[in-house]
Amino acid sequence: MSSTETPQTTVFRISGSNFSLRLIAAAIILLFFYYAAGVVITLLLSVLIAYFLDPAVEFLERFRVPRTIGALVLVLLLILVLVAMGYTLWLRTSDFAADWPKYREILHNATRTVQGNINSFEGGVNDLTSSGEATKSAAPHEDSGAVRNLLVRGIGSLYALVLEATFVPFLVFFMLAQKREVWHGTLQLFPVSRRNQVKETLEDLRDVLRDYLIGMSVVTLVVIALSSIFFLILGLDYPVLAGMASGLLNMVPYLGAVLAWFPGFLLAVIKWKSVSHFWVIAVVLTGIHVVAQNLIAPQLVGRQVRLNAVAITVALLFWGWVWGGMGLILAIPLTAALRVICDHVESWKPIARWLSA
Repeated sequence: MSSTETPQTTVFRISGSNFSLRLIAAAIILLFFYYAAGVVITLLLSVLIAYFLDPAVEFLERFRVPRTIGALVLVLLLILVLVAMGYTLWLRTSDFAADWPKYREILHNATRTVQGNINSFEGGVNDLTSSGEATKSAAPHEDSGAVRNLLVRGIGSLYALVLEATFVPFLVFFMLAQKREVWHGTLQLFPVSRRNQVKETLEDLRDVLRDYLIGMSVVTLVVIALSSIFFLILGLDYPVLAGMASGLLNMVPYLGAVLAWFPGFLLAVIKWKSVSHFWVIAVVLTGIHVVAQNLIAPQLVGRQVRLNAVAITVALLFWGWVWGGMGLILAIPLTAALRVICDHVESWKPIARWLSA
């Protein structure tokens, strides 16, 4: 009887220790992702851009262009396009910043009106008034702390931006130029018996990420064009700048359709006082985003991403918490990559089925 009980106790202890080790490993990985955000985001962006440009490099190879030369040409073209877009965006943003005082004054007036209504509604409550005074007296300390935190976060963001702008082009070039060597070296990391499985996983991962990137790029350009035309028809200032903001926000699933209202509302405040115009902006922009996400994107991206609404929402919450705005952009490709990996690992297939259910 005792001989049969001992193995059960041992198995329980082993499984319990394995579970604890997995939790510790997951916590260490999460801490690494959080504190090494600049490095991890740089690597992920490089991988995604390399997947995006690889079909063009293969196309040039068909015309006997060496892979190294093709990779160099495409990386330089990408840099030129990004610099041109950044310069255009900088000019538009500078013009908007020059006109910002009039927008700020109108927003302050609207804020004061709302605060006046709230104060009149709560004016009869003495304890709320006293707590409000206490809050006002403590405001300078909170403001100074908020400014200090904002500066610290700005320095961190600047560091990440410099890191990405410096290393991403080189990493993308090396990944494209030495694709076969990197591919072969990655397979060599695994036992011979599992290399076919790893190869199939990498191929599926390549197809999913490539389709997603190409599809979302086209959809983003379509949303930018339609939003800019809509703002131009309304006669708003800076229609292209607002359209670019709307298109970039479209990359965030679900939330982007609502966040895209803000640029249009901000520009409409200076032009109209009627609420009906704001409803028009909200309805039209939401319609553009819904059509783009539900009609155009499925045709371009296909069904390879295969993520359900719950998985997408959880991914947005999680990666947005870890990496902020960049996490919202990378949440879908990261979760799609996780789903592909789980699809090819027998013990993880339930996770893949949950993600794609």
